[in-house]
Amino acid sequence: MTSTKAILADQSDPLRSFRDRFELPDNVIYLDGNSLGALPKTVRQRVAKTISEEWGEQLIRSWNTADWVHLPQRVGNKIAGLIGAPAGTVVAADSTSINLFKVLSAALGLNAGRSKIVSERENFPTDLYVAEGVAKQIGKGHRLVLVDKPADIADALDDDVAVLMLTHVNYRTGYRHDMAAITQAAHDKGVLVVWDLAHSAGAMPVDLTSANADFAIGCGYKYLNGGPGAPAFLYVNPAHQGEFNQPLSGWFGHRAPFNFETVYAPSRNIEQYLCGTPQVLGMIALDEALSVWNDVDMEALRMKSTALCDSFIEGVEDFAAEYHLKLVTPRDADKRGSQVSYSCENGYAIMQALIARGVIGDFRAPDIIRFGFTPLYLSFADVENAVSILKEVLVTRSWDAHEYRVLGAVT
Repeated sequence: MTSTKAILADQSDPLRSFRDRFELPDNVIYLDGNSLGALPKTVRQRVAKTISEEWGEQLIRSWNTADWVHLPQRVGNKIAGLIGAPAGTVVAADSTSINLFKVLSAALGLNAGRSKIVSERENFPTDLYVAEGVAKQIGKGHRLVLVDKPADIADALDDDVAVLMLTHVNYRTGYRHDMAAITQAAHDKGVLVVWDLAHSAGAMPVDLTSANADFAIGCGYKYLNGGPGAPAFLYVNPAHQGEFNQPLSGWFGHRAPFNFETVYAPSRNIEQYLCGTPQVLGMIALDEALSVWNDVDMEALRMKSTALCDSFIEGVEDFAAEYHLKLVTPRDADKRGSQVSYSCENGYAIMQALIARGVIGDFRAPDIIRFGFTPLYLSFADVENAVSILKEVLVTRSWDAHEYRVLGAVT
């Protein structure tokens, strides 16, 4: 039974109409949009049209007639509006990891007299792997240095640090950095900053311009709802464009790619950070998914995100201690993203039992159960029902079944 409080909250929700723009399965409460966003309804038709008409009928002519060739810039400009970046500073391309390789290499080139990359030990592993690989490739004493907690970052920024590489919202805990303050502190020490926006773009207002961020990357398949493996994006501060040649010198990064010159001459603009041919079908899906955002009030989005997370935390507090659920996400909304995470014993089995009952969250080793709150398609009734089902799973110990305990693929 949905409470009057949840019913009233949903009735007064200024974003409630957006739920109808997504395809959501019946009897599912989807709390994993921070891993894979739901399907916007218009994407299916847009991709089908691209396949049947643009590819099927126009064939190669669609590079011009449908303007496929400028998809990276067009999609990039749509994303720019969601992350506080001016037009011409964002492109959609490749994967988050490849884009990190590009911008991290560029940042190290711009700060060539220094050798350290600083990041957090709890940063998303692939970011750390890419940083290790870049450092090894450059050689010359370059290395990755990890800090154990956010409070240690400032002390780690010595005169040999070239780049600070951080994820704006931590993928496990949901902790959110103060982007503007940290960027300023880094700049005061001569350090450039690369921000990973995978868990913040589309979940909250982001203002790269006000923060004076140097570089940023992010994915298209979480809160931006571009589909599995959707193209990623990258941002380069206008002050840095053309100042260093990123190493993946593919033809789409050339100043005149269709002149087919033998010698590489990089674009001096954001296009330099392109590499190979755009992934048209994936780019089309992301382009159409971004149309959902045309009339979204980002401040209202953030307010609803905060309220959804608060409602979930407050509901779970009634039984968290009894069942040894430890909140690892900051209780202070100003210090968290749009997710709530708990550490607990038997977390994998608990999450599998929840999924079997239609509450889809995810598990992060070794002991984190994680719930993402996507304001565009989640309701307060969803949150209330999810809390009730979580309590039922714990009270009945329904998670203590063989099929839930066998560790398989982790979403």
